[in-house]
Amino acid sequence: GGLASITRGQPLEVAHGSQVTLRHSHGRTCWLHSHTHVYPIRYPDKRGSSHQQQVTCYSFKDVNNWWIVKRPRRNDLVVSQPVDAIRHGDLIQLVHGMTSRALNSHDVAAPMSPQNQEVSCYIDYNVSMPAQNLWRVDIINRDQVGDIWHTIESLVRLVHVNSSQALKFSGRQLSDWGFNQHEVVTDRILHQDDTVWNVEEHRYTKNQKDRERELVNAEMIPLRATTLSFWEKFLELQYKMLFANQENVQNHMYSSEPLEWPFMSRGIAYWVSPHSNAQVHLLGNLVVWLSGTASLVLYSMLLTFYLLRRRRQCYDLTPETWQSFVTVGEVLLMGFLFHYLPYFFVERTLFLHHYLPAFTFKVLLAAALVEHIHRLETLRWRLGVVVFKLATGVWLLTVLIVFRRFSVLSYGTTPLSASDIMRLRWRDSWDFILHRQNMH
Repeated sequence: GGLASITRGQPLEVAHGSQVTLRHSHGRTCWLHSHTHVYPIRYPDKRGSSHQQQVTCYSFKDVNNWWIVKRPRRNDLVVSQPVDAIRHGDLIQLVHGMTSRALNSHDVAAPMSPQNQEVSCYIDYNVSMPAQNLWRVDIINRDQVGDIWHTIESLVRLVHVNSSQALKFSGRQLSDWGFNQHEVVTDRILHQDDTVWNVEEHRYTKNQKDRERELVNAEMIPLRATTLSFWEKFLELQYKMLFANQENVQNHMYSSEPLEWPFMSRGIAYWVSPHSNAQVHLLGNLVVWLSGTASLVLYSMLLTFYLLRRRRQCYDLTPETWQSFVTVGEVLLMGFLFHYLPYFFVERTLFLHHYLPAFTFKVLLAAALVEHIHRLETLRWRLGVVVFKLATGVWLLTVLIVFRRFSVLSYGTTPLSASDIMRLRWRDSWDFILHRQNMH
């Protein structure tokens, strides 16, 4: 199910006792997250931390993404009737659901962004560092949605009362001690996109004793394989194809734009093993992918060159070779464009798999271009043929090596460590999964 199936039936008004997940609203999709691990006493650059409980932005659905909204002067965490709704300008505390520690910030430099202030969940070490866990709710689109904090609709800034700085996603990735999750800080510059959050999932706490069980039941990551018969798979596939647009989810974390597809900037995660980092991730062979993109450019340049030359009555190719070259463009280049350009005008969430039909034409064009260059070298320079064949052999060998290296992400049968996954991350924009057992 998509976002609609997750949020269906949720209460609208955020109130004292609400259980919520807070999603970063611009750019990278991630949720405000904490876990039992603390910041290291000292970082590699010798700076000290508060040694408080880590707060991060985590890119996957997880039980540790849940927080409870609390009025500062109330100790119960249950929604009362009538509902005590939170309004613009109210002071609140955010209590982490699984550890019961409050979101906090101190005058301590953040781990990856020293110019900003660290965010943590407060642990009382009795070392003269009192809690500073009050946050002011600033609803920035209240002209459209009103003064009451609403699920999904309200865009909010959480302003730290003691420092007057806003809770911010910095965009920087933490080291291994932070399980490579993303840094959360406070920033004195309030008005910027990375300080905007919204409540995505929301439920009212009915019984404080059952709170942790409710949070665990909200976990949505499947850990067991689904077994379906052939006909069940067949019927589900037909249903999904017919009604896919009705389940369209905006701002999906693995969505991508058409301009990113030729360079394979993002893949799509499909499955991770519950026992290791073995996973299935849609990612093409980078050598084939970029070679195909280069072929599009090279063919277009050659076509332009030949046409200009023919305009001057300079015929570089035999009629047979020229006709073959033109046919390649009519079928393969036009086929690529017909399957690629329409996506620039589509108003829906797009993924890398939408590029695969165009990619097929691109790979065929690369093969046809190799054949064309070989034909040219055969006609003109014998040594050039040898060099060209050698370069082609090296290129194909590189394709096989890259395939072998990344096949573990295609088949998902090889247990991988966190370091194995990081070594496969050749681009910062590739979001592979580091297993949640390594996270908490």
